[in-house]
Amino acid sequence: MAEAGHSFLARLGKTRLRPGGIEATNWLFEHVSFDKNKHILEVACNQCTNAIALVSKTGCSITAVDLDKEVVELARNRVAEAGLSDKIKVERANALKLPYPDQSFDVVINEAMLTMLGDKQKIKAISEYYRVLKPGGILLTHDVKLAEGEMTKVIEELQKAIHVPAKPHNESDWREIFTKAGFEDLTVSTGSMTLMDPIGMIKDEGLVRTLKIFKNAIKKENRVYFKAMFHFFRTNKANLGYIAIVARK
Repeated sequence: MAEAGHSFLARLGKTRLRPGGIEATNWLFEHVSFDKNKHILEVACNQCTNAIALVSKTGCSITAVDLDKEVVELARNRVAEAGLSDKIKVERANALKLPYPDQSFDVVINEAMLTMLGDKQKIKAISEYYRVLKPGGILLTHDVKLAEGEMTKVIEELQKAIHVPAKPHNESDWREIFTKAGFEDLTVSTGSMTLMDPIGMIKDEGLVRTLKIFKNAIKKENRVYFKAMFHFFRTNKANLGYIAIVARK
């Protein structure tokens, strides 16, 4: 089985695997006053980059979950290395059936995961976020956005480029999915895809890490895959971007 694009980029050294990069993530976080009294859940936490940064900055506590067993172990190790195991609890959990009671959290964070699900699963996951949020709670999410118009070919090419059956949507269709899942109060921001843009990488990772990523990318065993991904995203700048959504319960 071919390696998934996000796993490949992580192996090259990329720690932020978000379509809009750190700028989109920061826009989301501006809508919440994080403090030690907030109960926060991050779904699809990956390497806990967000959680570590948030806890280090605000002193909040976070429950971080991922479905991938290996990713959970990696995240726990990174949290321990940061000295934050008392503030960040990393658990294995399925977004479609979260193991938490109704109204457990003030904030749910979920970035760059929903695109990987079918539409019924998207609604199921977002409905789970709605369920575990307290009244007045906030969902912060950030994903791939298609341009308006017929994008079937772009989706097919995306799936081939990243080896994942991804299914992103345009802005209006994303809004409809969140509404079907129960959310009606949405604040939305959109922008350009920065995942593999060199300037976007520098903003996300810093210059030194970005140079290391490209150094790893040109190794013989990585070169063909990286070149194909890089070419796809470069040639589809007009068709792919990001959407960031603040959804209030």
